[in-house]
Amino acid sequence: MKIALAQLNYHIGNFEQNEEKIIKAIARAKQEQADVIVFAELAIGGYPAKDLLRNAVFLDQCQQSLSQIATHCDTIDCIIGAPIRNAYEEGKQLSNAAIVITKGQITDCRKKSLLPDYDVFDEYRYFEPNHNIQCIELQGKKIALTICEDLWDNDHDNSYKGDLMLELAQEKPDLIINIAASPFSYIHFDKRISVLSNNVLKANAPLIYVNQIGAHLDIIFDGRSLAMNKSAEVIKELNAFDEDLQYVTLEHGDLQTTAVPQPAKLGEIASIHQALLLGLKDYFAKSGFKKAVLGLSGGLDSAIVAALAVEALGAENVLAVLMPSVYSTTHSIKDAMDLVDNTGCQHLVLPIKEIAQSFEDTLQEAFVGLKADTTEENIQARTRGTLLMAISNKLGHILLNTSNKSEAAVGYGTLYGDMAGSLSVIGDVYKTQAYKLASYINREKEIIPINTIVKPPSAELRPDQKDSDSLPDYEMLDAILYQLIELEKSGSEVVKLGFDEQLVQRITKLVNNAEFKRFQAPPILRVSPKAFGSGRQMPLVAKFSY
Repeated sequence: MKIALAQLNYHIGNFEQNEEKIIKAIARAKQEQADVIVFAELAIGGYPAKDLLRNAVFLDQCQQSLSQIATHCDTIDCIIGAPIRNAYEEGKQLSNAAIVITKGQITDCRKKSLLPDYDVFDEYRYFEPNHNIQCIELQGKKIALTICEDLWDNDHDNSYKGDLMLELAQEKPDLIINIAASPFSYIHFDKRISVLSNNVLKANAPLIYVNQIGAHLDIIFDGRSLAMNKSAEVIKELNAFDEDLQYVTLEHGDLQTTAVPQPAKLGEIASIHQALLLGLKDYFAKSGFKKAVLGLSGGLDSAIVAALAVEALGAENVLAVLMPSVYSTTHSIKDAMDLVDNTGCQHLVLPIKEIAQSFEDTLQEAFVGLKADTTEENIQARTRGTLLMAISNKLGHILLNTSNKSEAAVGYGTLYGDMAGSLSVIGDVYKTQAYKLASYINREKEIIPINTIVKPPSAELRPDQKDSDSLPDYEMLDAILYQLIELEKSGSEVVKLGFDEQLVQRITKLVNNAEFKRFQAPPILRVSPKAFGSGRQMPLVAKFSY
């Protein structure tokens, strides 16, 4: 049995485009005389379709698309993910299903049993879990057909209390097929391999895993579909962050493949770099936008975002706006212009000194007798935000936010100022990771000026300002934030790890007090196991802090 693994980039609700891609993949697989082609979870309609799954027209289009695709499966069998309506009245009205198509007809399906409801997932909102655990028959072979989370039953909390693969293993399957929509994080791939390996060994059966690629605003899918033999060795791995179509053969009780070069293993920073590029490309392509604007300060974060935007969208589609204030150093302006020269992006210089002073003059009577403080600093940031939004409105450019995760975590940013934007590009990248990312961007030639990387970070909103005036050293800050955010530990638990108690209390308070800011922040490209946004939902007015 020759099996095609079809790893595609789907666009939620774009049935015409998705159908075209799927049908082209089927045609290619038929030319290669494949017997079966496998697509990803919820390929029909796209993932995550969220409340579109409550829309009757959307669901009708899913069914029509599925029927149209089935007509092309005359000489090849197909397994593809789709939402299907349930016939019974009790429970949710939909199932997340793996559809089996044989000889142009839908002949079988398997519904997802383990519905994730942690982090960015909320499948219990829409789908009814399946409790009828059994294999399917396909071309004389017994297939343990599963959907994504079904193989993670011992790793996440869920309503299914048994071991799904052990139950399927009792039927002695010839092959495990898992169709997935498994999002990227920089620590997820090794865990994914471990989970898949464990299931192969449980069932004593080889495995085919088909993931999707693409970005749907905050969620990014990395692909890296694969085939594993009965010894839990990866014999085929598809490209990361790119569409791909590859083949394996089930013969003599195991999966076989021709010797082809395997993709190079991606390190943490390289994978973050690729994920951010895909996130940018797909956000613009799937939203119908072409051009971006951002504020370029001469600092590290805006330089990284500018470099990524140029690589993803093209220099001609990126406008960098320099907005020097009375506190901007000559070197920062030069660093910003050097980046413009290195990338070839478009640029404008809009000094804000007189505008900011005008605000202060207007507010002089209201502020009489009060000393200057962060209010005046925020006026500068909001002046810049206003100018950037004006350019965005007038020219139709999408404003990219340049704040990093460390800043977002502790509220080191100005609402309606440097927090403005339609998309936060590096809002899930800690400052310590940003330095490594800048070096990676410069791996072949200098794109980000070296001085931008090595100089002490500063918002330049007052004389000789440094981030270290307000924040702990980033190495220490990020280490504590990782425990609080990614690992979801309380402040008292972090102290037990050996961190200074007063410092942990201070950082915990900053994180909690900034929740209202993050609630109003732009959506973030998710690259970590726990990003701000839909995957981390905290109350805004809770008293608990430690």
